[in-house]
Amino acid sequence: LATRVPSTGDWTDLAVRDDTIRELLDLELPCRQREHGRETWTGSGVRALFRGPSGSGKSLAARLLAAALQRDLYRVDLSSIVDKYIGETEKNLDRVLSRAEELDVVLLFDEGDALLTQRTGVGNANDRYANLETNFLLQRLEAFEGILVVTTNAGERIDAAFERRMDVVVEFHPAQAAERWALWHLHLPTPHAVPPDFLDELASRCVLSGGQIKNAVQHAALQAMPRGTIDAAMLDAAVRREYRKAGAVCPLRSVVTA
Repeated sequence: LATRVPSTGDWTDLAVRDDTIRELLDLELPCRQREHGRETWTGSGVRALFRGPSGSGKSLAARLLAAALQRDLYRVDLSSIVDKYIGETEKNLDRVLSRAEELDVVLLFDEGDALLTQRTGVGNANDRYANLETNFLLQRLEAFEGILVVTTNAGERIDAAFERRMDVVVEFHPAQAAERWALWHLHLPTPHAVPPDFLDELASRCVLSGGQIKNAVQHAALQAMPRGTIDAAMLDAAVRREYRKAGAVCPLRSVVTA
């Protein structure tokens, strides 16, 4: 029902706004207080919602949180949790939450809006059972004694009752020029042969998410394998490829050639 995800690195590996980093550090505090049983934390568990557009660093932040706490991270496979048979979804949820409590791991519901959807009016039996699943999950999350992170890029679909049960809600924003510049430097291997002025142009003109920047660097690295070093032409081609995949026009002024 859940898969272990490598959790290494630290907060310097995350290029997000300063206010987002502050919220993540604030989240780390109750997790540590819970771990050491300090009287300053009265909750039984810690539940956090990471909300923001795709590719903004939510899943990476969950991995870095687990690394900071020196805990294993397990990502829940929602496709295996949800079952067409009545009552099985609730059993699967209870199993995975109970096991996470026993092992004291960080549990990740990636794209959790698929599970935490808003309750609907009861028009048929399917609606009734869907609402029963939601009500069960609400009660189970409230009693959860571990550390849970839910990520979503569709926060409007999440039932308001779930948000009220979250101890911390961290907002992730589209990367601005400064964050994009940091992301290019984080993902590019060293050494590389990309001039600083070209990286500055990429950061300022190409509005790409962290996921797209990672994809572009990985594609450029594959092209560089015969030579071993990424240059501006390879990165230029990789960025244009990302724009073609998105069905958009690349804003770079001219094509860089080797």
